[in-house]
Amino acid sequence: MQVLAQTRIDAQFAFLTEADRLKSVLRATKLCDSSRFENTGEHSWHVALYALVMAEHAAKPVDITRVLKMMLIHDLVEIDAGDTPIHSTAARDPDAQAAAEKVAADRIFGLLPDDQRDEFRALWDEFEAAETDDAIFAKSIDRVQPVISNLETGGQSWTEYNVSRVQVEDRVGAKVSRGAPALWIALRARLDDWFGTG
Repeated sequence: MQVLAQTRIDAQFAFLTEADRLKSVLRATKLCDSSRFENTGEHSWHVALYALVMAEHAAKPVDITRVLKMMLIHDLVEIDAGDTPIHSTAARDPDAQAAAEKVAADRIFGLLPDDQRDEFRALWDEFEAAETDDAIFAKSIDRVQPVISNLETGGQSWTEYNVSRVQVEDRVGAKVSRGAPALWIALRARLDDWFGTG
């Protein structure tokens, strides 16, 4: 029995050690103070905090515990697949990106004991599919945080990727308004000011 417990703990430590690599994956957005680029580990923590604070604005009632789990694990695949900014040319090949992320999910979640592997993989698949109320809200929050970062940094990644107001509306607005319409209304006014279309 002790050997089985030790094997389980060793697998969990291996997964957690691997997850530390997420701190080395740099994203296209900078911290709100513009001091440096955000890493994906920081993004995962920040969107989890966003979800916790903004849960009252979900379009439909959500199980915040499930949403937080999704937020904490949804980007672990970037350890292998890297971060693909939604406004980059690489983001225009979603099939290749999805395939790479599925392979990464198999490997990374496969480090865990079987029960946790299956639970986390199911949550990741649910987040990616964005069909349940929890996943729809989680996806919307994942899009809100980079918008705020861009607004706080003078449109840093929008300028770098030559992003238009229409592109933000198409790539971000639809997801945010689906899961948290009140947040999109609040963001839209700020976007209008920034893009000069208000």
